Amino acid sequence: MYKKRELTVVELYESMKTPLRLELLAGEKGLYRKVKVAELNRPGLALAGYTDYFANRRIQVLGKAEITFLNSLDLTTLKQRLLTIFGSRIPCILVARRFTPPAELIKMGNELGVPILRSPFVTMRIMNKITMFLDNWFAPFLSLHGSLLEVSGVGVLITGKSGIGKSESSLALISRGHRIIADDIVRIHVEDGITLVGTRSEITTHHLELRGLGILDVQSLFGVGCIRDRKRIDLNIYLEEWDPNREYDRLGMAETKTVILGIEIPYNVIPVKPGRDLALLVEAAALNQRLRWMGRNPAKELNDRLIQAMQRK
Repeated sequence: MYKKRELTVVELYESMKTPLRLELLAGEKGLYRKVKVAELNRPGLALAGYTDYFANRRIQVLGKAEITFLNSLDLTTLKQRLLTIFGSRIPCILVARRFTPPAELIKMGNELGVPILRSPFVTMRIMNKITMFLDNWFAPFLSLHGSLLEVSGVGVLITGKSGIGKSESSLALISRGHRIIADDIVRIHVEDGITLVGTRSEITTHHLELRGLGILDVQSLFGVGCIRDRKRIDLNIYLEEWDPNREYDRLGMAETKTVILGIEIPYNVIPVKPGRDLALLVEAAALNQRLRWMGRNPAKELNDRLIQAMQRK
């Protein structure tokens, strides 16, 4: 089931505090207001008195034009215009370029519990950074039962029924120098509308569950170099029990795809039976995917050579 995360102003503040050098000017008691949409708004028209289509659900950004206009108003008009803005349940206000907002703005922010944040950066840079953050935060996400590893630079999502050998394969790959992002629960979301990114659950971070051994802390066993916090998902490998009645792909002429959160990624089914080195097969699949990125298709190349040989005869 697809889900969307909720966002509070304090989470926005803590996340963007360093990259945008944010400071809290007023409205601390309103930090737990919710941000419900990914868009921002410059409230120039609303400050000028036209509020018919005021986007009150958006974060409000005050740049040079808005601050200059507010400073030009007499106190009575200023209070009236600000009350219109503050009274519409906006989540927060962002002030650009370290401008000093009118004292009445700070006063209302504290009285009505509307956080007012300030950054030294220009308005467009703030809006671009915040918009990217909001797009990623509000992107749909899901949690899958599986393992996510970086194998030779390729983000490999290993899925399959419980007990099929996902964690055992992960352990073998870690021992060969590859890195793990998540085991058991993989959190997946879409970035920039085109890229699947996987992260781990904070509860099971750096741990593997292996039947017969229990819980292993892979960071302690193999060192910090064996883990990553997040990774783009490039390939999905599905492990299933070997079915002698099923015809498995033996050539790989066509690239099979699967869809996760509306994004297509390459998909391989690997049958499992005693004696098969699953870690080696996953490594080979990852390296083969890198070849495809380079425009190479070994199955097609072999097929072309066979056709040429038959034509010569």
